[in-house]
Amino acid sequence: MTVSIDDFKKALQLWASGVTVVTTQSEQYGLQGMTATAFSSVSVDPPQILVCINDAADTGSGIQESGYFAVNILKSDQQEISNQFAGGASQEQRFENTPWESGITGAPILTESLMSLDCKVVEKVRAGTHWIIIAEVQDSICRSGEPLLYYCGAYRNIG
Repeated sequence: MTVSIDDFKKALQLWASGVTVVTTQSEQYGLQGMTATAFSSVSVDPPQILVCINDAADTGSGIQESGYFAVNILKSDQQEISNQFAGGASQEQRFENTPWESGITGAPILTESLMSLDCKVVEKVRAGTHWIIIAEVQDSICRSGEPLLYYCGAYRNIG
């Protein structure tokens, strides 16, 4: 017997996580980005990370086409950016007031985020409603500040 969906969601709300915006750019889909909390390191040698993206998320199509994406960890004062990239706004609107530049792979790097990882996809694995995308980090950019956290259905800050 498996746990119910509601009980599973309730349990996962007790896991505090950083808030990221996953971004990509492709010829067919243009600029795309989405808020994601399912992010983790995988390996140090080679440097690899993973993100989990819902199959219904349009950003996944751009990642599939380009083979590249960036993970941008948000700062404590970037709740609005998290909300903007979480849905409701068009892809074009998500980037309108968000400073960014192209990384070495061509993926959009949010220049005011706490940290950005510019990544090349190495593997995609289907898991239920999501794709687990494993990528090799091509570049890392670290900036000063405190991270934006998500816990029990709300944004939190350290301290």
